[in-house]
Amino acid sequence: MLKLHVNDEISRLRAVVLGTAKNNGPVPKPEEAYDPKSLEHILAGTYPKEEDMVLEMEAFAKVFQKYDVQVFRPEVLQDCNQIFSRDIAFVIEDKLIIANILPDREKEVEAILHVLDKIEDQNILHPPVEVHVEGGDVMPWQDYIFIGTYTADDYPNYITARTNQAAVDYITEQFPNKKVKSFQLRKSNTDAKQNALHLDCCFQPLGKGKAILHKNGFLIEEEYQWLVDFFGKENIFEISADEMYQMFSNVFSISPEVIVSEKNFTRLNTWLREQGFTVEEIPYAQIAKQEGLLRCSTLPLIRD
Repeated sequence: MLKLHVNDEISRLRAVVLGTAKNNGPVPKPEEAYDPKSLEHILAGTYPKEEDMVLEMEAFAKVFQKYDVQVFRPEVLQDCNQIFSRDIAFVIEDKLIIANILPDREKEVEAILHVLDKIEDQNILHPPVEVHVEGGDVMPWQDYIFIGTYTADDYPNYITARTNQAAVDYITEQFPNKKVKSFQLRKSNTDAKQNALHLDCCFQPLGKGKAILHKNGFLIEEEYQWLVDFFGKENIFEISADEMYQMFSNVFSISPEVIVSEKNFTRLNTWLREQGFTVEEIPYAQIAKQEGLLRCSTLPLIRD
């Protein structure tokens, strides 16, 4: 059996579910796009090819192998995009929460049943149907759980709004010993540079007390400022709208010292090395076209 344990974003990773790009299906039609960036590439004819994405994910798997991380992969479903395993479930402490995601994607959960079978039933939580939540919006951080949300009245109009107030309330109830801090995110169905799809698209805590932030991803300046004060301005790498669009904040920590990053993120990777991190650079620019990157492709199960 797997003894789930995740208390933050950076402790040494021992077991993870890494998505798969195999049998990804045909290029979606414009009306099937879930986010503005995918739509942009569908319309431009630059949507990523399956073979390129498979190579990118294999490069990620090799890094996990290098650091002796146990890697689970979903069963490959026919014509199904299964890259972003973070969306379908996430772990806080010793509980795995199955996300209530877009209805079209429910079969992705079935593809990880071989992993769920290794977890005690009482440690798997199924939130009620009114709870909308995706793992990209949820970050355990020691005493805190940070949650990205959107709670305005026009929530139903945004396919990019994935986590609602009911989810914030539900997680607060399930983890009474944690301080839950939610952040309103900026949403757009049409402009990828004005859309923070998930919290990890505009914020990422790192080891050594550092963090990556994008101010305009937050709707309420005080909430952004809270994070600046929490980490300290001198510890923050502030990214531009274009860097957010390229997914600079969606890197992934294997340990407090080791960060997996996209090889083209020169400005970020230089800064990370200056801060004393080991940066494992891999190609991930094709997958980035779907408004998701390294953190989105992972579902950590066990961290020390």
